Amino acid sequence: MENELKQLIIDALALEDISINDIDSHAPLFNEGLGLDSIDALELGLAIRKKYNVKIDSDKEDVVRIFSSVSTLADYIQSVRG
Repeated sequence: MENELKQLIIDALALEDISINDIDSHAPLFNEGLGLDSIDALELGLAIRKKYNVKIDSDKEDVVRIFSSVSTLADYIQSVRG
């Protein structure tokens, strides 16, 4: 699931110079980690919704934690999908 998500991040955000091996599952996605921004978060949210049929509501109080790393994102998607 984590490698699948890494590939989704690369494809959805057109990160051409990065491979799945370059992304640490536990590193932050935003700021000092991959350096994603709020626009990237929206695009990634849409890609996750299309691929996994999981909506991550930006009003959710733990949205920052959900998007904190590939690992937390994978855990959340798996918990919602059952």
